[in-house]
Amino acid sequence: MLQRVESVSTPDGSFDLTVWVPDSGNGPGLLLIQEIYGVSDYIRAVGEDLAALGYVVAAPDLFWRLQPGYQAAHDDAGLASSLEMGSRFDVAGGVADSVAALGVLAGLPEVDGGIGIIGFCLGGSIAYLVAAQTPLDAAISFYGSAVPDQLGLLDQITAPLLFHFGGADPYIARESVQAVQDAAAGRPNVVIYVEEDAGHAFHNRKAPMFHQPEPAARAWQRTEEFLRRHLPHKHLS
Repeated sequence: MLQRVESVSTPDGSFDLTVWVPDSGNGPGLLLIQEIYGVSDYIRAVGEDLAALGYVVAAPDLFWRLQPGYQAAHDDAGLASSLEMGSRFDVAGGVADSVAALGVLAGLPEVDGGIGIIGFCLGGSIAYLVAAQTPLDAAISFYGSAVPDQLGLLDQITAPLLFHFGGADPYIARESVQAVQDAAAGRPNVVIYVEEDAGHAFHNRKAPMFHQPEPAARAWQRTEEFLRRHLPHKHLS
């Protein structure tokens, strides 16, 4: 697959958008939103995974106002540094930057089909917030800690929406996850899966302190199925 860096312009300056193009040369667009570790080796691996499924994937550098190109290691020092970065991060600005990045992604010549968004941790929250602001064909949120406090936004989301949570997440209380489950019930566009024994960031295979292979594999299979259904390749639809 090909990889390149595009630029996204905002009133405050421009930032990098890493793009992966599938071997087929085109496909639906999928915006990939980072964790607090930045556009790290993990996010880059996920970008490659999604491009291998036939998507044109783009990951915006959302920490560009704080430290352009920030990438932290998945160890204790990297976690401490990333938590500090996350504490200074302006979520509303990140949402606006993500919407701008969606515009650039949609305009790439290789994008053929729908447009979706997928995010992990911090990105899971931002993907949810973006879906409430802009029309999308699919939205996927992995353990977004802001989701339980923003459930009123569900009324604004028309896109098919997939939530993944861990039932043993120390950062998101189980009763908060239950609140999301209750709010999702009866909404035809919303699907939620809770891996009861999984903690936070269980899909991050680059972070030994978080990764849980079995829940990760189940969640990824469900993600692939959701994307096939709601963000199909034109020749498959």
